[in-house]
Amino acid sequence: MIEKVKVFFREAKAELKKVTWPDRKVTGASTLVVLLVVLVVGVYLGLIDGLLNQLYKMVLS
Repeated sequence: MIEKVKVFFREAKAELKKVTWPDRKVTGASTLVVLLVVLVVGVYLGLIDGLLNQLYKMVLS
């Protein structure tokens, strides 16, 4: 069992060495895209929530 765990970690380390990691510029650009998408989706969902809330109040009154 212990030997299997050792083999797993050895192979995982070998695979991580094959990974091409992004540089700072790519990471920064990707982060900016994610933040913008989160902002747009948040505003969209906030507007939909407000509209549905108003509709709900109109139906109940």
